[in-house]
Amino acid sequence: MIGIVDYNMGNLASVINAFKKVGADARLESDPSKLQQYDKLILPGVGAFGDAMAHLKSNGMDEAVKVFAASEKPLLGICLGMQLLFESSEEFGKTEGLGLIPGKVVAFDENKFDHPQKVPHMGWNELFVQKETPIFEGLPQEIYLYFVHSFHAVCDDRYAIGKTHYGYEFVSAVQNGNIYGIQPHPEKSHENGLKIIENFTKS
Repeated sequence: MIGIVDYNMGNLASVINAFKKVGADARLESDPSKLQQYDKLILPGVGAFGDAMAHLKSNGMDEAVKVFAASEKPLLGICLGMQLLFESSEEFGKTEGLGLIPGKVVAFDENKFDHPQKVPHMGWNELFVQKETPIFEGLPQEIYLYFVHSFHAVCDDRYAIGKTHYGYEFVSAVQNGNIYGIQPHPEKSHENGLKIIENFTKS
């Protein structure tokens, strides 16, 4: 059974529907004491990093997610959920994250862009697979996925399983053992996104 962490950040209907499409039993869970009953966990999210961490901490969900991660069962962070896996974010001042993957989240630096681009990064773009990993099984090395974000992760290449170019190259998917994160929205990315979700259900 797959749990989707519900902490009042974003519309989760599209995430639930994506799991239904691949035949998976995924349920919203807002009670941190019940997280450990799930076989796999999804940490979604849309919005600001600081607000998300405040919501997670308000009832102890942050600690419950950390305990789940330590159980070695698969955990997937999507979009803002991926960013929350890191140690900190610079969005609206420095905010501490869950610390499950070493690294930080920073704003796109438009001074480094190789040509003018609009921020946020919004729309279809390529994720270039960096390493073989269960969630990308059966997909090409260049996967078109749907992105919406103004901040991105910075981490050691050992955790980077996907990279994307937008003005410059940035890390768009990560893995630290049983913990996965993906910056684009697989639930909005048609067949490629559904394949990633299906792969996670089998991981």
